[in-house]
Amino acid sequence: MSPESIQLFFALTVGFAFAGLLATGFQLATSRPLSFRLLELGPKPSTFAVVPVLVFGAPFVIMRNTISGHRIEGASFQLVMISTVVAGLWSLMSGTVAMSVLAALVQG
Repeated sequence: MSPESIQLFFALTVGFAFAGLLATGFQLATSRPLSFRLLELGPKPSTFAVVPVLVFGAPFVIMRNTISGHRIEGASFQLVMISTVVAGLWSLMSGTVAMSVLAALVQG
């Protein structure tokens, strides 16, 4: 495997892990699961505060909704595959940002 492939795989896993951490922390703090419906509450300070959490926690929310949708409604294979790809790409991007921030903090 090339070093670039390993770095991308690591970014993907860091993105999913960070998303899970944020979603679980949000649920622990508020006693309700992280959801995109929080954006429908209108222009309030709490809505603006949850945007960064949703940006980095979205892969977890997408996969949780996909798995529960497949179990409850019997979602098609294509929909599950598309959702998984979207969550994976989102996780890759947020993991890359998280790794860059972590590298910047470590270096000084």
